[in-house]
Parts: sequence; structure tokens; C-alpha cells
Amino acid sequence: MKRSPGILMIMVFLLSVSCRQQAPVVKESLPELNTQLTAEEKAGGLVTPEILWKFGRLGTFALSPNGLSVLYTVTQIDLTTEARRTNIFKVSIEGGDPVQLTQEDGSSPQWFDGGKKIAFVRDGNLMTMNSDGSGQQKVTGLSDFEYYNISPEGSKIYFTRRVKLDQTANEKHNLPKAKVRIINDLMYRHWNAWSDYSYSHIFVASFNGTAVSDEKDIMKDQKYESPIAPYYDEAEIAWSPDGKFIAYTTKRLTGIEDARSTNSDIYLHEVKTGKEINITEGNFGYDKYPVFSPDGTKIAYRSMERNGYEADLDRLFIYDIKSGTRTWLSKGWDFDVENQIWADNENIWFTCSYLGTAQIFKIDLTSKKVEKVTEGIHNLGPIQMGSGMLVSGYVSISMAPEIAKVDIQNGKLMQLTSINKPIYESIKMGSVAEKHVKTKDNKDLQMWIVYPPYFDPSKKYPALLFCNGGPESTLDQFWSYRWNFQMMAAKGYIVFAPNRRGNAGFGQAWKEQIAGDWGGKNMQDYLDATDAMIKEHYIDANRLGAVGASYGGYSVFYLAGIHGGRFKTFVSHCGTFDFTSWYGSTEELWFPNKDIEGPYWNTPKSYQYSPHLMVDKWDTPILIVTGAKDFRIPYTQSLEAFQAAQILNIPSRLLFFEDEGHWVLKPQDAVVWQREFFEWLDTYLK
Repeated sequence: MKRSPGILMIMVFLLSVSCRQQAPVVKESLPELNTQLTAEEKAGGLVTPEILWKFGRLGTFALSPNGLSVLYTVTQIDLTTEARRTNIFKVSIEGGDPVQLTQEDGSSPQWFDGGKKIAFVRDGNLMTMNSDGSGQQKVTGLSDFEYYNISPEGSKIYFTRRVKLDQTANEKHNLPKAKVRIINDLMYRHWNAWSDYSYSHIFVASFNGTAVSDEKDIMKDQKYESPIAPYYDEAEIAWSPDGKFIAYTTKRLTGIEDARSTNSDIYLHEVKTGKEINITEGNFGYDKYPVFSPDGTKIAYRSMERNGYEADLDRLFIYDIKSGTRTWLSKGWDFDVENQIWADNENIWFTCSYLGTAQIFKIDLTSKKVEKVTEGIHNLGPIQMGSGMLVSGYVSISMAPEIAKVDIQNGKLMQLTSINKPIYESIKMGSVAEKHVKTKDNKDLQMWIVYPPYFDPSKKYPALLFCNGGPESTLDQFWSYRWNFQMMAAKGYIVFAPNRRGNAGFGQAWKEQIAGDWGGKNMQDYLDATDAMIKEHYIDANRLGAVGASYGGYSVFYLAGIHGGRFKTFVSHCGTFDFTSWYGSTEELWFPNKDIEGPYWNTPKSYQYSPHLMVDKWDTPILIVTGAKDFRIPYTQSLEAFQAAQILNIPSRLLFFEDEGHWVLKPQDAVVWQREFFEWLDTYLK
């Protein structure tokens, strides 16, 4: 459930003589994707499910060594064919027109050779080109890899590759047509994938700019991984500035211990000798994301203290390589640290979800004082700094991700990219406002309100309560290509999204309160937010719906039994319905062990909050959505809920996606999701 972005899911983020020079000539180009707005879409002037798939999607970006330009990737997707293409662009740090450097696909760009060269990936091959996009050629000696990173000094490269170490049932019995798994331990499947009998390993090799040679598996056929499952985030691996060391995150646990524990560690590996040490030994929560200081003497990393609690406070630590000492640099800071970077050997900048937005902060190693750098209704991050320049991802409820330059003196932003400018010029977004209300126990509850375009306060509108997932995740200025608030507003709905207890960004106590209390104070927060919105003269109290996914889907199931007639319909996506059967079928056991206080045979008090216990009180139409490949909240949870609704003669519909997991990611599946979502809402709220 809880995921950062994310992971999002979820982005990682150059030297230009002229930012307006022409892209290199390519002899053969791929056919154009259908990503232009039609005349009908322009005339409509509002966000639709189909238009969302015409947005160019920002991927990775990289600031050049001299700080003068930024490389970034944009992915375009054709809804009709589901074809996609990613290409690399370059923009000046002062803005202006970008230059497209690749035309036949290109991803994962990285500067090397002091900014004279760019490495990138095309069709699974490592490629290089000059900084202007010319001279594109394939690097020899490297195949079958996933992530790569050239060492800062340029003579080495690491890459990750899956290494098969486990025996299949077919191999054991020499029966190649048998379709069977022999399972002896847990973690045989994770999030949306069954074990493929292999492990992600780090390989180190020599690199001369045109060829890779002398590769070596630094993990030596061990059955552990880096990066770690299920997201395999390449930010969990880092080079030292001199290329002599790699710091990497791994979790050296298997089976049931892996399922119960969040204990990952960071290992400092000496490339020449193969010697390595565990720099986080003795800490039993998550330790991740090592970043070397510019002089290579220290490593900044993020650390959670408690084992089995994935929503513990994410702290900033410093490891001194010479002395072997660790320092909790952000001690006293009550918010989660993300995206830490070194400005110099004594100062670190990072991002943080903070009171409903994500901002940039800085801290120095001497005073350990945290200072807020930026302001505004937006989310910032990830960030990169070099040669006195700072660039950041830049996103809001009303704008898909872009890149901005941040003035390090005053925190002001200058947007560098405008990837979807033609779309924004043709559609109107609804306004976004912040609202604070008092809860039943007199706490301050912040929420975001999104109004329909052309909102008329003299009219009455239907409204949607958005129930956040997690449960301990952020609800700030995010942009989604499926749960898109602006698209909901464009359909004539007012959306209100409360930062109820359990949401991150309002201090650790607010976030942590929800553990063991899923149906308690945070549910009252939802009801209090709804009651406050009902008092607004422009809200039609007879046309309210509640929608959400993951923990938000659970919230919808639970509200269906306690809402007291407030809502006229519900939409639950991949929600937990029955704690007992869920505990018996989910995979990351540390999560229910903490959040619902363990297995059903120990009869935890929190099991009183299982929605199935209140299904006799259900009386409201409900749409239920699930995916066959969701192993986090297995699809049977949704089937149980749908069956109960059907037996009780409650108007209900089930959307079952055969090829989706916890999220609906495929273009046409997503549009079906959105069309069914609005058809259902319009039936009961319009």
C-alpha cells in the first residue's frame, strides 16, 4: 500500500553551444504517434481520459557538469496502438527552445567525459553521442542489462542484470511442458510479479567510451538483490567520485524473514579488492539511497529506525568513511527526508512533503539546522545540483511534471520545460484551493479543493470525496494520469481531498496515528471533511460520492457501512475487504503486522475495522475495481465485496482487469477504467 512515489511510479532525474541547433538528421524515422489534439477535443476545451494519453510524459533528467544545460526524456504514447516512444531533449539552464537529440528512441541519458559526451539506451543497447546529438553509436561488449551508471571519473561502469540462481520445476523433473511451481517459502510473488527464479545483481566493468570489458558480478551469485524489490530503484546504488567504491542497498533476507522485515542495509564495496562493509549494521529498519559527498569522504543516506514499519520517520544520516561513524543529521526534524543531494562537502539539500506540498530544504553538517528554501503550491523533486545551479522536477494538481531551475539564493523558480504547452493552450483547468476545517476532536484538517472549469458559485454541484491510499502516504500537489482531479472537475464534479490522519507531511505523530486504527479517527476525519463541504452553498448534499484506491479503496468499503446516508455512490479500487482473508494472501507481511496488528489468530483489536463485518449496513450503489495481478491486495478481496453487494441486492458493478496489478497502467485499460468510473458516477450523481 504505502509507496513514495513515487515512485511513482514513480521518476529519476545538459552542455550546449546553442540550444536552438537542429536535431541530428536520421535516415529512417519511426511513424508519427497519434498524440495531437483533434478539432473536437480542442473545441471541447476540457481534460478527458483520451487527452490525458496525449500528454508527453517527463522521465529522467540530468544537469550538465558545468550547469549550463539539462538533458531530459519525454515519452509519447499512442492510445490506438498503445505504441510508445521515448526521446532525449536538451534545454539551456536559462530556458528557451529545447533541442531534440534523438528521434528513434532514447532513454536514460547520462553525461560523461566532462560533459562532452552523452550515454543513453536504445532498444536495450548502450549508446553514446556527442553533446549536440551527433555521432550516435553503439557501445560494444555490453548486453542484457537493466540499469547502468558510468563512474564520475569515467573509466568504469556498473550495470544491473538478472542472474538466474533458482531451479524451476521443469528443470527439476525434466518436463518442459509442465506448468507448475514448487514453493517452499514465502515471497514467491511480490506486488504484481511471480518470482522469475533470478535476482538483480550489480556488475562492474571497464569502460573506455566505446566499449565495455572485464565485467564482474560484485554480488558473487548470492541470492539477494540490488536494487531491492519491488521497485528496483536505481537511486539505491551510487559511485564514489573517484570510482573506487560503490555503495549499494540490499536486503540480505529470504523467505518468511524477508516477508516480515524491512531491514535493508547499505554496503560500501571496494571495486579493486572486492572488500565490503555494512555501513548501516545494527539499524533494523530501511536504510536506502546512498549519496557520496563531492570529496568522497562521507555518504548521506536515508534511514528508518524500526523494523517492519515502512512508514517510520525517514531520517537523514551521514556516514564518515574514515572513522566509520554515523550521525543522525536531521535529528529533531519531524518530516520525511527525500532526494538528498550534496551542495558541497558541508551542505545538503533535500525535498520534503510539508503541509500539503513538497518543498526544497537545506541543512549543514555543523549547525544541523533545517532551512526551508522554496514556497508555493506545487511539488518539487527530485533535485540535482552542480556548478552553483539547482534544477528540480516541478508538478502540481494542474500541471503534469516539468523541470524548473531553482534560485539557490531566494528559492524562486523558473520553469525550463513546457512539454505539453499545446495541450494547455487548448484546455481549461479548474481552480485549486486550500481549505482548513476543525475535526470532531478539534484538530486542524487540511484539504485540497478542485473546482470545475467555469465554476459558478451561484450553482450547486455534485462533489467527490477522494480517499487517499497508503495509508501513510502523501496527499499533496501530485499529478495522476488516472486519478486525475482536473479530469474529475472537468466532468462537473467538485473534488475535495482531505489530509486525514495517516497522511504524511504533517508530522510523524499525525502519520503514525493510523496504525491499528484504520476505522477510527481518520474515518471521522473523512466524515468531518464531508460535513464541512456540505455547508458550502455551492455543494449539492444530495449528490455526493466517495472514491479511492488501495487504502482509499478500503476506506470506501468502510465508509459504506458508517456514512449515515451522506453518500449516494461509492467507487472502490483494489481495497481491502476482509482482514482475515487478506492477511492470509498478501505478501509483504510487515505491513499488516504493523498496521492491523498482526495475524487473525492473535485476534487483534484492529480486526473490528474489517469492512466485511459491517456489510449488513451497506445500502448504497458501489463500483468495485481490481486487477488479477495485484498480489498486494489480491483481487479476491474485491470479488468478495462484489459478491456481498450482489447478494444484498445493492446496485453494483465489478471491473476486473486480467492484465493489471495494483495500478491500471496500460493505455486502453486505463481509458476503460476512466469511462466506467464516470459512467457510474454520472448515473447516480448527475
